[in-house]
Amino acid sequence: QVQPVESGGGFVQPGGSLRLSCAASGSIFSINVMGWYRQAPGKQRGLVASISSRSSPYYTDSVKGRFTISRDNAKNTMYLQMNSLKPEDTAVYYCNTVPTGLGFDWGQGTQVTVSS
Repeated sequence: QVQPVESGGGFVQPGGSLRLSCAASGSIFSINVMGWYRQAPGKQRGLVASISSRSSPYYTDSVKGRFTISRDNAKNTMYLQMNSLKPEDTAVYYCNTVPTGLGFDWGQGTQVTVSS
């Protein structure tokens, strides 16, 4: 099992930006569809965005036009650029395969807090 490491979260005011990173070892990163998931307090974890091995992106409706997902297969790293952040984006963000259960554990995640 691969243990991803998420980073880049923090506290930001509404309208601000953050860039999340997901680093993982192993060649399975480059062959899998990878995704960013988030879990807000009291809610289930859900998929926010995903990207295929050929960099085809998918976004859930609530983040379209604001978030951009990208990946660097050579570095086994994935990114999530988050702009125009809203309070409802507050959550712990995780990376994993899409679907899950394909050789990745859940990491510790990175906390994103959007508040004035």
